[in-house]
Amino acid sequence: MSAAATDPLGVLQRLRNAPPRPRPGERCDMCNLAVPDDHEHVVNVESRSLMCTCRGCWLLLAPDGAGGGRFRAVPERYAAVDTFTMSGETWDTFQIPVSVAFFFHNSSLDRVTAFYPSPAGATESLLEFDAWGKLVAANPILGTLLPDVEALLVRVGNDHDAYVVPIDACYELVGHMRRLWRGFDGGREAKDALDQFFSDIRSRCR
Repeated sequence: MSAAATDPLGVLQRLRNAPPRPRPGERCDMCNLAVPDDHEHVVNVESRSLMCTCRGCWLLLAPDGAGGGRFRAVPERYAAVDTFTMSGETWDTFQIPVSVAFFFHNSSLDRVTAFYPSPAGATESLLEFDAWGKLVAANPILGTLLPDVEALLVRVGNDHDAYVVPIDACYELVGHMRRLWRGFDGGREAKDALDQFFSDIRSRCR
């Protein structure tokens, strides 16, 4: 056996550089190839479902690829809307009872929809068309959102946090909140997880 094979530092370096191994049983929903934890997603526009995919299938269905309209690859763009402008009156028209929500264009309904995390999962809020139009007029980057696969993620407070994110990030947040929510206002653990989530989003934007 060579010295390199038994050198602890060498072994650690090889493990660090090795591609991530798939979790047992976790496979691409399109070709059945095993996929790692950090894998891509595709939206089935007809069923409104999020599908796990390998890198190859994701590239095939990327925005400039061959999706045929039914499947759309979730992109990797994270962008902070640093000059985000929204009045309290506009937020009130969204009728969202919590401080966090995400908005995306649902091509099946041909309109923008709004959801917020809750103990029951993603809860839809009625969205007035005029209110969204005013938001886009004040924040032109929102006009670049890709239908079904990109969203505006907003957290309101003393300083509004707003980001353009992949739609799977929004459902990841919904999953965290559903799992951790306690009591009427979510509880300390859910609030800490929310702070960490938005901190991670800001890091991705950089």
